[in-house]
Amino acid sequence: MRPDENELIRRIHREVADHYDEELELELEDHHVDTLFGEAGGGLDDAERAARRQYFRELFRLQGELVKLQSWVVETGHKVVILFEGRDAAGKGGVIKRITQRLNPRVARVAALPAPNDRERTQWYFQRYVSHLPAAGEIVLFDRSWYNRAGVERVMGFCTDDQYEEFFRSVPEFERMLVRSGIQVIKYWFSISDEEQHLRFLSRIHDPLKQWKLSPMDLESRRRWEDYTRAKEVMLERTHIAEAPWWVVQAVDKKKARLNCIHHLLQQMPYEERAQPPVVLPQRERHDDYTRQPVPDNMIVPEVY
Repeated sequence: MRPDENELIRRIHREVADHYDEELELELEDHHVDTLFGEAGGGLDDAERAARRQYFRELFRLQGELVKLQSWVVETGHKVVILFEGRDAAGKGGVIKRITQRLNPRVARVAALPAPNDRERTQWYFQRYVSHLPAAGEIVLFDRSWYNRAGVERVMGFCTDDQYEEFFRSVPEFERMLVRSGIQVIKYWFSISDEEQHLRFLSRIHDPLKQWKLSPMDLESRRRWEDYTRAKEVMLERTHIAEAPWWVVQAVDKKKARLNCIHHLLQQMPYEERAQPPVVLPQRERHDDYTRQPVPDNMIVPEVY
């Protein structure tokens, strides 16, 4: 086996390990980080272990700030739309998960729309997105957005040249209209290299828990890398407006990309920590005539574990 093949396999294994690292985040609190890396850090050198420890600590700190931001958004009635765009496997879903992980889903919700159906294709292009826009005190994160027309639809031939040009005429005015109505629009493009996307696709192929992420469209996008690059460059040039500018996240390093994006997002709103009223647990009422009824055995989930 050639040295470059050894290095590729090592990187794929590291990518798979990072995926399982991500799942651990759901189970951790910051005071558990030292214990985690003391007990489960086998196979990592000191520098890698320290980097992971620092990543978790900073992620938890930023998520604490997001909770403060959430309280401010609710109290002030602020309305926010955040668009996440980028190539397949660029890390959009990962950062969305970390932003919403500890927030109230009634305040911060994700809109990930499927391909339009036959009826939606006859509607005004932006119509199916409008119903997902936020009311007062809400944050909506679009995992891909109306910019599908400038990307996948253009590259794959799902729209005509006239529809493509009409999109670029309409989208600046559409976003200015949203901003005038009181909705803050924040747009992120996650940028990865050709080599990094290749690696991430390989890691999905070799990880049975992630193979579902590879659709035929994803595989075709890999072949058309240069077409997507040209489409992205046109999109950024023609839709970077003062009211809703684009922000490019360098995303080759997934963990750094998440931290940088969340840190930047927090800077986009003048939130401040709000005093929370103390929570007092009321005494449970008890009544002499209440008797808890037993659950029939045939309704009980078997205790396999």
